[in-house]
Amino acid sequence: MENEKLWQIILAEIELQVSKPVFQTFFTGTSLISVEKDVATIGCLNPLTQRMIETRYYALIKNLLDKHTLGNNSLVFAIKKADGLLSLAQKEPGPLFAKTGSFPEIDLAKQAHLRPDFTFEAFAVSPCNQMAYAAAVAVSRSPGTAYNPLFLHGGVGVGKTHLMQAIGHTVLEKQKNLKIIYCMGEEFTNEIIDAIQTKTTKKFKEKYRSAQMLLIDDIQFIAGKTAVQEEFFHTFNTVQREGGQIVLTSDRPPAEIAKLEERLRSRFEGGLIIDIAPPDFELRCAILLIKAKQKEINLPMDVAQTLAANISSIRKLEGALIRLVTEAQFKKVPLTPELAKSLLSKTNNNETPTRRKVTSNEVLETIADRFNLKISYLKGPKRDRSLSFPRQVCMYILRIECGYPLEEVGEVLGGRDHTTIMHGVEKISTLLSTDEKLREDIAWIKTKLWGTS
Repeated sequence: MENEKLWQIILAEIELQVSKPVFQTFFTGTSLISVEKDVATIGCLNPLTQRMIETRYYALIKNLLDKHTLGNNSLVFAIKKADGLLSLAQKEPGPLFAKTGSFPEIDLAKQAHLRPDFTFEAFAVSPCNQMAYAAAVAVSRSPGTAYNPLFLHGGVGVGKTHLMQAIGHTVLEKQKNLKIIYCMGEEFTNEIIDAIQTKTTKKFKEKYRSAQMLLIDDIQFIAGKTAVQEEFFHTFNTVQREGGQIVLTSDRPPAEIAKLEERLRSRFEGGLIIDIAPPDFELRCAILLIKAKQKEINLPMDVAQTLAANISSIRKLEGALIRLVTEAQFKKVPLTPELAKSLLSKTNNNETPTRRKVTSNEVLETIADRFNLKISYLKGPKRDRSLSFPRQVCMYILRIECGYPLEEVGEVLGGRDHTTIMHGVEKISTLLSTDEKLREDIAWIKTKLWGTS
């Protein structure tokens, strides 16, 4: 397997095991340089990233590499140069004179730590994010005057960071000298702590307070940290007073961020606050097709629909896409819905142990609650659609999500035989790819049972 594809697979698995700030801070821009004689060389963007990955995530990377290469690898870390070449951090310095040339916009974006693929052109718009998209476009056209601050909030994978960085890209295209700072709330926090320890707070203040566009991701991270909030309050005031634009993202609105100082909450609420809803089925399909196109993957629509119907998390969708393509290449078979279902089945089996085990009674109570009927109706003999449909949903949850044997599902539902259970499960599985209302029902039930869909 090529190193690039292998590293994409490993990154997809790492992304599922670490927090979003950690992944974006430390793993974005890394690469697998080589794997020779059980020695894997990992490319990092800078010494700080190298040190953090080596000290904190060595075991995680090694385990994943060993799993996919079936080897016992040792890891070596190197610093990636701007020209794409790599050298071990402790080796000799580079040439005295580097090649000169023009610096295109992409270099400015990199300097601002913006991902090249997070642009408005690569952002899929649907009713659930249309308002946030419109506001972001407006800010990019008139920074400092349209909405200031712009506060985007929503769950994981709804596109908050993408929109925030798209603003930065668009502004940089028009104003190349504009000082843009993008960072995570965690990075801001770590920097101020480091500045206090090293007595370099003056340098820290000069850096952030001189920003003309301040993009802070996951701002909720600063809540509860007195010194950090104090510094951010003054940074916010200075940037805004000087006409700079501020864009913030969070997993919840300002009013719901615990331990956030009231003066900061007031500042955040002084601009435009927009909630980005979870992506619906159509949007998930569109995002998946965009991601596939970016990776030059010819993804059939029916395969995209199969994945989007069964995975609600955009990040997990991306991971599933990479695993699907890898499996297809390994088996030398085309991308088909059947192959996608096979992958989903494996994924579900892998995820099952991490879930809380729920009893059949809990499932019955939850479904009865969702469809506003008595549990006895789920177990009873009546075949009215108003009863048979929730009963089939119950079959699906017990069999697919809980992993109950067919016979046990039949016993839970009043002694029905396994062919009836198989028919019910198959019907719900098929409907999931086209019925948005059913997907909402299933997501609601799973959230009730496990706290997440």
